[in-house]
Amino acid sequence: MMRRPRVTVCKKQYSDDEDESLLNTSTEYEDKKEEEEEWVPESKVTKPRKKPAKPKEPKPPKPPKPPKAPKKTAAEKPNAGRKTKASALEKDAGVVGVPVKEERLSLIVSERNHNETEQYKGAQVKEAASTKCPQNENQGTHAELKHDLAYLPEGPSSSSQLPGVKREEPEDDFTFNEPALKKMKTAGCPDGKPVKHYKKDNGSLGDVQMNWDFIEVLSERTVVDPWVCANIVNLFKEENTIPFIVRYRKELINHMDADAVRDVQLTVEELRNVAKKVHAVIQTLKKEGTLTISLEKALLNCKSVDELEHVYGPYKKGSKLSKARRARQLGLEPPALALVESPQTLNLHSYIQPQSEGLSTLAEVEAGVQQILADMIAKDKETLVFVKRLCEQNYVTIHSTVSKTALKEQKDEKGAKPKDIDKFQLYADFTASIKNIHHHQILAINRGENLKILTVKINIPDRVKNEFIRWCLNVRWRPKGYARDELFKLLKDAVEDSYKRLIQPLLCRGFRSSLTTSAEKESIAMFARNLRQLLLTGPVRGRVIMGVDPGYRHGCKLAVLSPTSQILHTDVVYLHGGNGFREAEKIRHLLRKYNCSTLVIGNGTACRETEAYFADLIAKKYFEPLDVTYCITSEAGASIYSVSPEAVKEMPDLDPNLRSAVSIGRRVQDPLAELVKIDPKHIGIGTYQHDVSQPLLKAALASVVEECVSFVGVDINICSETLMRHVAGLNAGRAKNIMEWREKNGPFINRGQLKEVKGVGPTTFQQCAGFIRINPENICSSEQSAGEAGGQTSAAGVPSTAGAGGAAGKPPSKKSKSRTTSSAAQQLNPLDQTCIHPESYDIAMRFLVLTGGSLHDIGKPGMQSKVNALIQKEGMEEVAQKLNTALPTLQIIIDGLTQPQGFDIRQGFDTPDFKRGIVSINDLKQGTVLTGRVENAALFGAFVDIGVGRSGLIHKKYITEAKLPRDERRRSLALGPGEKVEVRVLNVDVARDRISLDLIRVLR
Repeated sequence: MMRRPRVTVCKKQYSDDEDESLLNTSTEYEDKKEEEEEWVPESKVTKPRKKPAKPKEPKPPKPPKPPKAPKKTAAEKPNAGRKTKASALEKDAGVVGVPVKEERLSLIVSERNHNETEQYKGAQVKEAASTKCPQNENQGTHAELKHDLAYLPEGPSSSSQLPGVKREEPEDDFTFNEPALKKMKTAGCPDGKPVKHYKKDNGSLGDVQMNWDFIEVLSERTVVDPWVCANIVNLFKEENTIPFIVRYRKELINHMDADAVRDVQLTVEELRNVAKKVHAVIQTLKKEGTLTISLEKALLNCKSVDELEHVYGPYKKGSKLSKARRARQLGLEPPALALVESPQTLNLHSYIQPQSEGLSTLAEVEAGVQQILADMIAKDKETLVFVKRLCEQNYVTIHSTVSKTALKEQKDEKGAKPKDIDKFQLYADFTASIKNIHHHQILAINRGENLKILTVKINIPDRVKNEFIRWCLNVRWRPKGYARDELFKLLKDAVEDSYKRLIQPLLCRGFRSSLTTSAEKESIAMFARNLRQLLLTGPVRGRVIMGVDPGYRHGCKLAVLSPTSQILHTDVVYLHGGNGFREAEKIRHLLRKYNCSTLVIGNGTACRETEAYFADLIAKKYFEPLDVTYCITSEAGASIYSVSPEAVKEMPDLDPNLRSAVSIGRRVQDPLAELVKIDPKHIGIGTYQHDVSQPLLKAALASVVEECVSFVGVDINICSETLMRHVAGLNAGRAKNIMEWREKNGPFINRGQLKEVKGVGPTTFQQCAGFIRINPENICSSEQSAGEAGGQTSAAGVPSTAGAGGAAGKPPSKKSKSRTTSSAAQQLNPLDQTCIHPESYDIAMRFLVLTGGSLHDIGKPGMQSKVNALIQKEGMEEVAQKLNTALPTLQIIIDGLTQPQGFDIRQGFDTPDFKRGIVSINDLKQGTVLTGRVENAALFGAFVDIGVGRSGLIHKKYITEAKLPRDERRRSLALGPGEKVEVRVLNVDVARDRISLDLIRVLR
């Protein structure tokens, strides 16, 4: 006969009792099994048994209303003992009196899956931590609360949240279907509710609990305030993109730019990778049975991959058993600990075992104790922190020399081509402080070392070793009792051995790794800055352009493009084979026929000769009455693009050589729209491209392209699919769906119609909506062209829909008719032409009321005067407070309302220089002052095109803050591609074809 179980009461507190309640809540199976046998205090407990079945039946949105009525009765909640999944949340909502069967705990532990038990325990720990979180975590924390509630048991944390939680989450499979719920909408979650997967210290590391504070380490490495780091981490958790964060969440990131946010993102990924590797190592060691408390603590202290390798190296499979591990297996760890803790009682002779290898003599015993002590010292956190601080206070250098292998191969290979040691002549005997060495020098040394031409060494002064040994013997590892001379000597030898064999190699690896990581980051940042400068080059609009791809044997390829980049004519001319005069007639005929006065010449093979040919014709006024000018542009990546699938799809009937001429011309008409078609690595920017981490480089360049496309904005009714896929929040699949929707339903009338596109959910719409533009002129032109087609197939081969009204011809099917009707119901919204995000439309309308304006005044001079009057009268802060919004959001609203229609942020950027004449390198003299345009920027300087066929170099020592505009004075090299500069010639080396320049000023 079963005895009557005891009944306890769960109170609202965080203690060990919660573990029992959690185990109780996780076992609905046992509740069902013992339902008939257990004594039930009241008959009401049978009612909740029917509740779980009710939410499963109504899947449509309307039926969930009936379950609200029974939940308003407070009498049912305290007795819901067998509705186990709600107990954890009911406790936090203030519900008391939940029965807890203590007798069932042993049965539950034995039958419940271990992983689920661990999960619930972890959830309770994190719930306790979440209650300590400050209230000012901004909306990132609120969104995280909403996100995490999807993973909690069925019961809500408050009665107001009950319908939403019940509707989103099934009852029975809340654990096993967990991954499917990770992309739920995150917004509007109340404060003060328990949160799963959040912990104050390192909640961003998931299930891995490290011994260091995640936000503090992130702040220390990125030199960003901790509260900003916490906000950025939360924003990325919610799947926000960098363009969206930088433009619409400025108040949360303290007005950081995209590069700084990207740097924080990279550091977050690094720390997460370290934590994941630590977790994997711990699991591996657990399976092998070699994990100890001290080893686990050392692993959880690791903050970098190098530290993890130092600790885990001796325990790797396949590696030799370390000396310390062998000594521990012989049982010598107790005397090693006794040497520090109680040396007066230590007798090493008692550990001698003549029949055992490693313990047969006193010397072997002492050697084993020494190795264990050395290992303990090398893995002690406080010891490592001290020795690193010592290195920071001393002069640590990096030294490179030519390797013996390279010298030997150079002597042996008399007839063969020796290694190119001359390229690394600067680093044949190179020494620099690790604090002052430049990033490009690190990358050059690493390249030489990888080619086995250079040998690299880190030199740590001897005074670091002496001070370290003194500190260890007198402070950290000082014996706690009297140590005899032979024992003290043993301890000293252990410290010296630990430094020489373990700590010094660790320090050298750490210095090399940190220098390389820093250099790679700076190189990638240089790539990103150059790419951004290039993509934001001002477009040349309203001109008919002839693109010229120069060449010798295969001729110069020509492509005449309309002002809207349509191909008007293509041809091939042979200018350098003695037929120059006859080809000049053809070129003049084309220029006059299409009224083209602008030439764009690629800077590839035969560029110099082609430029001289056109300059000579222009000087002779051969093209009169046309005033013809030309410019030189980079053709990097044009040949790769011409044979790409995108080029074949866009220009199927053109020869690949002619496609490159089209690409060259379009790079001047709209650089952004054309360059996004090419892999950024092939555009020819930056240096040491192949010496940095390729995944990091690819991710950074892709992020910059997304940033530029988003900030410029795209007109959804006329932009290409290639450009659309680079908008924040979109990808190739969603861009394709948008294009298909546009072809099937006609032009978009407003931003809200994006929600009808397949794959565009709430999160995607939030990220991309602010960067989408809808121009009424393009809508009208699309509808007009569709109406003229009379329902016939358009030029693209897609049946026209004539926009909202439909086209004459065949009546659409019922399905298409309903879609057309829903589209017709949509109204034009003038705010869709601006950079204002739809989430701020309500604030924008209230601001318009304050100014006395209307939507029809957007972009007109009158709106600017009304806004200025309001701001001068009340001030920005007062207006923002009145509208209950942040200052950055108010500034975006003001910009969106006052900017003229068709505003382009690239209007303030430089456009290519067009010229009529040419200068030779022989015409340059020392002291000559010229104007030029930055062609590329490297870590050691900037290359400037001064029109002589060869770029000159401005060394970084001549690029000072005093010569730069105030808005470009940043921590690193400020010049980027496309910037116009005034320079002075310092030196001309005609034999080596080198020009040295000095920067005078940046021209605006």
